[in-house]
Amino acid sequence: MKENNKIRMQLQCPMPKLDFDVITLGHGSGGVLTNKLLDSGVFDLLSNDILNERHDGAFLELNGKTAFSTDSFLVSPIFFPGGNIGELAVNGTVNDLAMCGATPKYLSLSFIIEEGLPVKEFWDILVAIKFACEKAGVQIVTGDTKVVEKGKGDKIFVNTSGVGPIHPKANISAKNIAVGDKIIISGNIASHGMAIMSVREGLEFDSEIESDTTNLNHTVIKLIDEFGGDIHLLTDPTRGGVATVLKEIAQSSEIGIDLFQKDLPIDNQVASACELLGLDPLYVANEGLFIAFVPEASADAVLERLQQDEKGKNARIIGSVVGEHPKQVIMESAIGGKRVISMLPGEQLPRIC
Repeated sequence: MKENNKIRMQLQCPMPKLDFDVITLGHGSGGVLTNKLLDSGVFDLLSNDILNERHDGAFLELNGKTAFSTDSFLVSPIFFPGGNIGELAVNGTVNDLAMCGATPKYLSLSFIIEEGLPVKEFWDILVAIKFACEKAGVQIVTGDTKVVEKGKGDKIFVNTSGVGPIHPKANISAKNIAVGDKIIISGNIASHGMAIMSVREGLEFDSEIESDTTNLNHTVIKLIDEFGGDIHLLTDPTRGGVATVLKEIAQSSEIGIDLFQKDLPIDNQVASACELLGLDPLYVANEGLFIAFVPEASADAVLERLQQDEKGKNARIIGSVVGEHPKQVIMESAIGGKRVISMLPGEQLPRIC
């Protein structure tokens, strides 16, 4: 599915003929080469009325309470099964805004490019950004490009920042969490991190493991439309995975969390890859999932609604908030044993988002 989308994007956005094949330090000088690079790519491909002003900033119209978020992306390799660093950068900030109960509207986009990056790779990243923005319904309205010397970067780093108005029915806060709340995850865990690692380690399976990177804003807004304040908290388990996110919440909110291994959704091949590499899928990064805390009375209805959405079809209730063992996450294993879940103590997987 994603491979077909890649071919479609390439056909719709053929790379223009340029008189240079790689990006040089001159492309970051702010002069003629910089303008050639931006004119032949960023401004044409991502064109909109605000960006086309080419001002140092963007003039935006926003009403009411607004969410703001920023993130930087350093993934290696920059192209991976199911996506690349470009769409990852768009989806990452879009999803951070969605976790606030906001409708993402505008993004900034900044590149730090290492000298020698092939222009074809830069173009493919820009095309992915264009289509990710269209899917999410956001616009790139301002940005920046810098080029660093060979050996002082790693091909390309991307930063995106975004803003969007908070949904009028949204009341997303860890303060809303209460004993009895159910914890819902929107889909299969660990796919993104293992897609990256399968490439690095040369692992082969019956079918390719793909990153789950996608925008979640439309899915989240539908839930808030229907359930409003019953959505107590939303969070996306990116770096550090499900375990680290839940442990952070338990500590900061002084609650106990019971987690059930048998209910954790995971693709069989992803689970096999984790086992081969000796990795705990609870700590592997995700880029297309969210976790929701909802009242027990609403949990089944929220789950049913989420499973009707393509991006929530594998959603499950994975645990609950309890009054016992405050600040602790306790997981019951598939065979009935229990263990304490801690935060990721170090770097389990380097450079995955």
